[in-house]
Amino acid sequence: MKDALLGSLLFAGATVCIAGAETVQAQGNMSFFITSMGKGDGANLGGLAGADAHCAVLAKAAGSTKANWRAYLSATQVPNGAGPVDARDRIGKGPWVNAKGVTIARSVDDLHDTANTNLTKANLLTEKGTTVNGRGDTPNTHDMLTGSDSAGRYLPAGVGTDTTCGNWTKNAEGSAVLGHHDRNGPNSNRNFTSWNASHGSQGCSHEALVKTGGAGQFYCFAAD
Repeated sequence: MKDALLGSLLFAGATVCIAGAETVQAQGNMSFFITSMGKGDGANLGGLAGADAHCAVLAKAAGSTKANWRAYLSATQVPNGAGPVDARDRIGKGPWVNAKGVTIARSVDDLHDTANTNLTKANLLTEKGTTVNGRGDTPNTHDMLTGSDSAGRYLPAGVGTDTTCGNWTKNAEGSAVLGHHDRNGPNSNRNFTSWNASHGSQGCSHEALVKTGGAGQFYCFAAD
């Protein structure tokens, strides 16, 4: 009886260890996530380079084995004066998996295909494998910084307006195009709710982003 009980306990322990190992492996192979936190200064991310670095820091802390992380952000130009920069051209070719090993997209085209049913609140997780609040949650933080249209390209601003908070260097005046990670809410760019292009922010400060429905978070992809 004791041997049987000990065997059951050992087996149960082995199962827990295996499950833990699978979780660690999934996070090690993770190639997509939503930042669990903003960079701390509204939409001023230190430009594209600063946003990429933030992705890399969070990924490493979560146990990722990948090094070439890119923020899914478009911009009017990069420091050398070239531009515009399209988010879709920064993130590699895919496929991309979340912190639980679920494939969210097989390729760039699949990522931007309206028929892709994997782009959901349940699958668009942080680097820690946690869900991000959406519409109906308190607080609602479904707004993701992108500066992009639904195809993942830079969305030109009208006269006197902004779509990238000054190429991700402003934390006061200006605006940024936001997507809804839960795909819930209006989309002024296309006729469907969009994970990467839904509406503009009310400003570039942290307070303005919160007021709009976000927390300064954005998408990160491994471009390996």
